[in-house]
Amino acid sequence: MKIRFPDCDPFNHLNNSKYIDYFINAREDHLLSNYDFDLHAIAREKGISWVVGQNQIAYILPATLMETVIVQTRLVSFDNKSLVMEGLMWDKSKTTLKALLWSKFVHFNLRTMRSEVHAGEFIDFFKSLENPLSEIVSFEERVKMLRQVKQA
Repeated sequence: MKIRFPDCDPFNHLNNSKYIDYFINAREDHLLSNYDFDLHAIAREKGISWVVGQNQIAYILPATLMETVIVQTRLVSFDNKSLVMEGLMWDKSKTTLKALLWSKFVHFNLRTMRSEVHAGEFIDFFKSLENPLSEIVSFEERVKMLRQVKQA
């Protein structure tokens, strides 16, 4: 993904709020292109979706105007009503970490406007995607781990 001018602050750094947009866009692209999982079609046809319940983000190094970044996303955990996605933003060579995001998404019925338990088909799909961390850590511990890897 290329960092675009309208998404930058006066210092030519990606604006803090725009990091989340880049992560969410990458997640949607990954799901659609790799798994034919169309979040918008599911919302339209089944009246269900996932809403953001919580975001945690660490800005490690700035992404800058016209820089190409690589965004990785993965499902680190899920339960009957929610998902936790991890997003990593790297420089083009994937040697320098720019940002880390953990987003918790709550399964939501758009018709009843309430959270809802995942159907079996989604549980099966999430089981096939789940890529948990090697150990249970807090967000702050994960940031620290990734900073150490980057410096090694």
